[in-house]
Parts: sequence; C-alpha cells; structure tokens
Amino acid sequence: MKILMVCLGNICRSPMADGLMRKKVQEHKLDVYVDSAGTANYHVGGAPDARMTETAKRKGIDISGLQARQFAVADFDTFDLIYVMDHSNYDNVVRIARNEADRNKVQLILELLPNQMEIEVPDPYYGGQDGFEHVFDLLDKSTDIILNNLSHE
Repeated sequence: MKILMVCLGNICRSPMADGLMRKKVQEHKLDVYVDSAGTANYHVGGAPDARMTETAKRKGIDISGLQARQFAVADFDTFDLIYVMDHSNYDNVVRIARNEADRNKVQLILELLPNQMEIEVPDPYYGGQDGFEHVFDLLDKSTDIILNNLSHE
C-alpha cells in the first residue's frame, strides 16, 4: 500500500499528515509507504515550515527530514490512495488525472471523519500557533481512521 498526502506547497499540512501516518504505520508494523507533495511548486526542495516542524516535534513526530516536492501525473501510478487537504488541492489533482481510476484514488482527508463539520484542513501558514495545533488535531484523527482502515484490510 502506498499513500500520498497533498496540500498546496507541501510545507505545512501534507508534511504533518505524512509524518503522522509514517509514525503510525511504523508503530503498527504495517507495510505501507507514505509520502507527501504539493500542487504548487513554490517550495520544491525546501523543508517543512518551521512552525509545523516545531508543532510536530512537540507531539513526538519528526518531519524535519522531509523535502517539498510537486505532485506529478506519475504519482497516480505510484500511489494507491491520495489524500488532499482542501477542495482547491482536490481540483488541482483531479484536473491532471488521466482517467476515472486516477480520480478514484483522490479523496479529501477530512471526509474520513464522522460528523465532521469542516471538510477542508485549514492552511495555517498565515495564522498563529493555534492554527498549527488545530491542523495537527484534525490530521491526527484522520490518520487514525486511515490506520484503522489499513489494519482491517
């Protein structure tokens, strides 16, 4: 199983989802490859946002070694599941999908949460620390559900 997490710049939300999912699959000894990407090329080659890296570190997740990269059509061939953070990311990813099989791999990550009022992971980039904490909490819950689904396959 290969899972890709996608946001806009691949420096805040998707690296956090990536780090959370990697830690959980490792703890549960699952054979799952996890990566992340951005729909834009603003930060390609760069490290995750320092505020997100610090938030992750405080929660026991190390994302410091991740490097931003841009989503590519080839990712449809590599990954089984592609989780996007918001509608804009969803639209950007499915716009380059080649067929229905590609499109069927893409899902808003918060759609996994039952009774969830928010269906987009807010981008914390321009906000304060509370935004990074909120994103962590949303992605922690979402990745728990992904892990549960993987454990029952």
